[in-house]
Amino acid sequence: MTHRRAKYERKTRETDIRLELDLDGEGRTSFETGLPFLDHMLDVCCRQALFDLSVRAKGDLEVDDHHLAEDLGIALGETLGKALGDKAGIRRYGWAEAPLDEARVRCVLDASGRPYLAWGLGFSQKRLKNFELQLLEEFARAFSDRSRITLHLEQAAGKNDHHIAEAGFKALGLALRQACEVDPRRKGQPASTKGTLKR
Repeated sequence: MTHRRAKYERKTRETDIRLELDLDGEGRTSFETGLPFLDHMLDVCCRQALFDLSVRAKGDLEVDDHHLAEDLGIALGETLGKALGDKAGIRRYGWAEAPLDEARVRCVLDASGRPYLAWGLGFSQKRLKNFELQLLEEFARAFSDRSRITLHLEQAAGKNDHHIAEAGFKALGLALRQACEVDPRRKGQPASTKGTLKR
């Protein structure tokens, strides 16, 4: 099987990002971003999705983490869209629920070409160590917009903020794996009455 791979580079006055993605990988990851908590979330996501992801990024972290977190969402969304190509034969929909101790989060998504984010994770703290937790929503919105995926994340249970976030990204990975898999019964045809899932 030919692996569905893509590379992406984004350089602005605020950030410089190089990203490589293989949708048919083994869940191997490598990060150099300066945002260790977001790296951890992307790692658990890719391990569940079985995506191989390499990210090298620099940002104006002396100003704020916002620019880099959002631009990483943009870069990953663009790269996923490139790797999926015309989306012919993929399952298109993905849904999963993942627990982590007391936390449980459900993810439902549609690789429809219509971006939308429904964010339903609630945190009791503003930060975990030095990472501002609201940036996870900014990352997810940028990712949804640029990958053109409808993405719903819904928290069913949870008190520990780390557990809630990690359960969410695990559920996202499982749902992405399902949605991006090629369905042999479709025989290369798009899962759409329109006859196309192109962006």
